[in-house]
Amino acid sequence: MPTFWLVLLLLALSALGYVAGRRRALATADGNPGDLHSLPIYYGANVAMTTAVPAFGALVIWVLAQPLFIENRVAGMIPQNLIPENASLGLVMSDVRRLAEGLDLAVETGAMTQAQTLALESETSDIRAQLGGIGVALGSEVRPEVLQAAQAFRRLASNGKDLMILATLMLALGGLTLSFRKSHKDFRARNVVERGVLALLILAASLAILTTVGIVLSMLFETVNFFGLHAWKDFFFGSTWAPNFRGDSELSILPLLWGTFYISAIALLVAVPVGLFAAIYLSEYAGSAVRAFAKPLLEILAGIPTIVYGLFALLTVGPLLLKVFGQGENGLLGLSWMSGATSVLTAGVVMGIMLIPFVSSLSDDIITAVPQSLRDGSLGLGATKSETVRQVVLPAALPGIVGAVLLAASRAIGETMIVVMGAGAIAKFSANPLESMTTITTRVVSQLTGDTDFASPETLVAFALGLSLFVLTLGLNVLALYIVRTYREQYD
Repeated sequence: MPTFWLVLLLLALSALGYVAGRRRALATADGNPGDLHSLPIYYGANVAMTTAVPAFGALVIWVLAQPLFIENRVAGMIPQNLIPENASLGLVMSDVRRLAEGLDLAVETGAMTQAQTLALESETSDIRAQLGGIGVALGSEVRPEVLQAAQAFRRLASNGKDLMILATLMLALGGLTLSFRKSHKDFRARNVVERGVLALLILAASLAILTTVGIVLSMLFETVNFFGLHAWKDFFFGSTWAPNFRGDSELSILPLLWGTFYISAIALLVAVPVGLFAAIYLSEYAGSAVRAFAKPLLEILAGIPTIVYGLFALLTVGPLLLKVFGQGENGLLGLSWMSGATSVLTAGVVMGIMLIPFVSSLSDDIITAVPQSLRDGSLGLGATKSETVRQVVLPAALPGIVGAVLLAASRAIGETMIVVMGAGAIAKFSANPLESMTTITTRVVSQLTGDTDFASPETLVAFALGLSLFVLTLGLNVLALYIVRTYREQYD
């Protein structure tokens, strides 16, 4: 049974439990809702929650834990002496997973039967050709130990799926039966349901924290492995970024950090004035008709995919800047300052355009939230409209505006696609905004692209870069909190 149908079955059981629990409670009260301790809806909700929540919880845990369990079991079946010298256990397991998924796909599409897949032998069967016919590409010849591990992988996955279905259905039926039997007129169903909803709310609120902790720990462990293979002094204090998967790499974060800050600073120089002035106009000067038209039109920029911004940088902004600052005598200014369409200025300008709605929309909401009484008091004392905006409204909204700017800065630091297509991929120190540079995020993508060995410093450096980026963003958030609290105390 596919997982989709299992979910539908659990939902159906939950709906059935709701109806049955509600009817049983009314039946024990001879059909008179006034004799019930709680409203009839609570009795049905109690049966539905007891049926669905444990079953869905077990299903989620099983789906998350089963791949890890199978991976460890199958990896332990592969002898170390059978791993090729130019490969690692991780690469072998990648071949195992690809082969197992290919065999399962062959059974699903009817290209092979289950018996045929189990009878395959790598010495006598052309497995690559058979799977290639259904669009599954295998990187190399299938070795006997890989085929054996793939069959074990499939067997464990199939058995695990059957156990998962059995366990979730038993939990659902058991919860339905127990809660159905408790559905009588004296049962405090409302109290139980409210406690259950409270527990679900606490769990939902905890997911964000747990996810953040999991991300940080995963990056931290891999970063520790990286510093076990590469000198931390070279990473933090070196001046060159030159990864080489054959060894002797120079992996310094400083050139990447410089490019990240440089491009983000240019983006903020574009986004903050334009976005803030737009917010002031829309909130303080524009009429309702203009605001109703201009604000949604401005926020459309936030919905444009970053790949479109990247194409805009590559095909429009970059060539335009090259025509102005480059091409020698053929350019508009007759200069040769720019050698190509990719540059810090190209990425910064386009990224700034992308960030305008972040700054304008948040600042507009914050400025609009300033009490009207402050404006009226300022105008009543004889101040002009512009003086009221400068000396009353903006100081009152300043903490929120600072938060909006720092949110835009975090968005700029984490941007990838615009930088890849607009700024180039050269990691270096330079103060010239017309030269190509790169950022931390683009190097993370580059180091993790392709069939790489996750035991080499050239790959593990991506986790060190990611953790550094996380610390940088966290520092921005702490700074925003400090500024907001300082100004709030001063204003209050």
